[in-house]
Amino acid sequence: MPLEIHPPLPAMEAKSVDTVPVGDEWQYEPKWDGFRCLAFREDSKIELQSKSTQPLARYFPELKAALGSLKPNMFVLDGEIAIPTENGFSFDALLQRIHPAASRIERLASETPAIYVVFDLLAGEDGRSLLIQPLRERRSRLEEFAATYFETGSIRLSPATPELTQARKWLAKAGATLDGIIAKRRDMDYRSGERDGMQKIKNFRSADCVVGGFRYGTGSKMVGSLLLGLYADGLLHHVGFTSSIAAADRPELTRKLERLIEPPGFTGNVPGGPSRWNRGKENTWQPLKPKLVVEVCFDHVSSNRFRHGTKLLRWRPDKAPEQCTLDQLAQKRSDLLQLLK
Repeated sequence: MPLEIHPPLPAMEAKSVDTVPVGDEWQYEPKWDGFRCLAFREDSKIELQSKSTQPLARYFPELKAALGSLKPNMFVLDGEIAIPTENGFSFDALLQRIHPAASRIERLASETPAIYVVFDLLAGEDGRSLLIQPLRERRSRLEEFAATYFETGSIRLSPATPELTQARKWLAKAGATLDGIIAKRRDMDYRSGERDGMQKIKNFRSADCVVGGFRYGTGSKMVGSLLLGLYADGLLHHVGFTSSIAAADRPELTRKLERLIEPPGFTGNVPGGPSRWNRGKENTWQPLKPKLVVEVCFDHVSSNRFRHGTKLLRWRPDKAPEQCTLDQLAQKRSDLLQLLK
């Protein structure tokens, strides 16, 4: 019979929560740092779909080949595309793949091959949809599927557990290899495009950073964001930003920052200018004397940079800028990669 489900199929998504849900109905999984991807195979046709239902196959030819080498000629999988490195997974390496030049993609596929970490089976080798089946049934089918067919190192089975103790151990490792954990209701069907029955929990950490520069808000003369830096080998490297500044504090803070404007601001890695995200528009910033220190809360680090914006916790006038070093972000690589089957 033909495959019963086809792209576009919006992925089931997770709702962000602050605490790990508890109960026999929950299953816990690592939250891998990569691109969400649904993989469809029907005979020789293989499609990779992003969370936003966009095609991904041309960017990951090595995964398309690996999925094509699996014995069954029909299935639909849900998982995460990731690129492993010595220090965990590299989101920056993933971003490099989204490029129009096929020659560049082929080179990167050879130099930094991706893996596909699978955590759900949406259609089995008979082509029948499993969307209405509860997760406990889909997980059982997935484990059988993986044990039978996952012979290539590029396709891995993500671990899962009903044990809260193990889930908390995974959450404690978040920040390098992991982006947090996912909790899923074992008694629920696959709810395409919804956030019901699936939750994500992140482990937040804090760091003291030097304010090496700032940007004005869009169309404003008030500060919009602070540019954060950390020292390594005597150089101040840009590591991210924070924009969580109370509106009432912005006028006085802007005046304070403007009195400290002085190049170069950052002496190592610097904030970017125009980028793929702003379509060539100027992305200017004001350099500051390295005098101010703030403590920020962050959830994830990739290539010695905060992956997302941070939350400003407090100013640290008691802390010398030179004490704000890059080793605050250091974290041993998680051994969870060894759990991928």
